[in-house]
Amino acid sequence: MESLKELYRIGTGPSSSHTMGPERAARRFKEKYPQADRFLVTLYGSLAKTGKGHLTDDILVKTFAPLPVEIRFDLSDKPLPHPNTLELTAIENDKEIGFERVMSVGGGKILSEGETEDAPADVYPLSTFADIKAYCASRHMRLWQYAEECEGTEIWDYLKEVWRCMREAVTRGLETEGTLKGGLDVQRKAKMLYRQNHIDESAETRENRLVCAYAYAVSEENAAGGIIVTAPTCGSCGVLPSVLLYMQERRGFTDTEILHALAAGGIIGNLIKTNASISGAECGCQAECGSAAAMAAAALVYLEGGNPQQCADAAAFALMNLLGLVCDPVGGLVEVPCVYRNV
Repeated sequence: MESLKELYRIGTGPSSSHTMGPERAARRFKEKYPQADRFLVTLYGSLAKTGKGHLTDDILVKTFAPLPVEIRFDLSDKPLPHPNTLELTAIENDKEIGFERVMSVGGGKILSEGETEDAPADVYPLSTFADIKAYCASRHMRLWQYAEECEGTEIWDYLKEVWRCMREAVTRGLETEGTLKGGLDVQRKAKMLYRQNHIDESAETRENRLVCAYAYAVSEENAAGGIIVTAPTCGSCGVLPSVLLYMQERRGFTDTEILHALAAGGIIGNLIKTNASISGAECGCQAECGSAAAMAAAALVYLEGGNPQQCADAAAFALMNLLGLVCDPVGGLVEVPCVYRNV
């Protein structure tokens, strides 16, 4: 299996293919032609059809700033090397000085035309839970210890940054009001729900309200083009941060314990990614919010002292409740029902 760094990716929402990929392509192209005084980007295929709602143009403008960029949406049926294709042109004194055709192939990855995709190295030698369970049992290891053995101790510095970004996404989302940018006039709800504290509120109601507010906060930040962490995807990025932050606040778990929980949940996400799919386009929202719920369940059981088998059982119970959940976003956006499914 691949590294957890491939599963937990930090970037700009709302889509790894429509924002993270184009952002990376634009930054690389801008660095390649520092003498340019303006740029032209032409979007094709899915990027042209749903780029406006997915804020592809917004991220390109931000990335090329302060230099101007003209963005064109080409809806023609011309043959494309990939459904998410964009062409970048660098211009100096009205003369073209550079050109590149790039494909945003998913997960924030990009390929220039003619390049072949190199599969990330497998850092986990085992790819089934039965094998991982047996290995951990033979060495009296917990899931986070198996992750450390495979990834090296440097994985904790990466997960520390992941946890920081997750918490900041919650904070920003709880402080922001207004309408999401996709054109559906969807109102942000996190701040309102977070502050909806009644004097006679029961402990159970408060818990439910806060966890839901945190999930709204992160998912709304994603839909608005904020910085989030794929967990395991952009569309399901609100699930894991909401439950882990609430548990840390309620039970006082240390950041180290939360990082270990992220590793435990990440192994479950990696197993799903390797043996099934975390892609909504391929397998519906059960692959996104379903996988996220399974990861969160495993992480929470780990925090409660659960062994690898109990973590996997919790993940299975969570996933079973979301089997058959299809991907049916209104307008192809990540606002309805995606935000609510995270909650």
